[in-house]
Amino acid sequence: MCGTACSDRGSTLIEALIAIVLVSIGLIGLTSMQPTSWQASARADYLGRAAMMISQEITQQEVWIMNPCNTVSAGTTTQSVNVSGQATSQSGDAVFTIQTTITNIGTNTWQVTVRITWPPLNTTGITESIVVTRQENFRRGCV
Repeated sequence: MCGTACSDRGSTLIEALIAIVLVSIGLIGLTSMQPTSWQASARADYLGRAAMMISQEITQQEVWIMNPCNTVSAGTTTQSVNVSGQATSQSGDAVFTIQTTITNIGTNTWQVTVRITWPPLNTTGITESIVVTRQENFRRGCV
């Protein structure tokens, strides 16, 4: 008397349970990728900030050295910069270490190497170098 309608009674329930299980597995997979994406995002943020700082430091040293009026001191200097830009470290603030090395490699020629690290996340950091020579056209501020 029932026919095919009676034999299909539980199939909708089983299909719904299978769909719920599949969606749950997908959601678990997505949530397991979340910490990895946060780490990649943080690394990209730090690298971007470090690249900006390294560019600023290289440019500043290049302009200083190119002016024949300025005295260039060979050696290494190290400074710490807070991510927040504040003079003192804020709660949760990361600190970048900028190491600048100036080496005299010839008459009126210096090599500037800047290395930026941000421990504990990256102790090797990124490094950039440039060779700078004195430029008479950059003579400014001589007495």
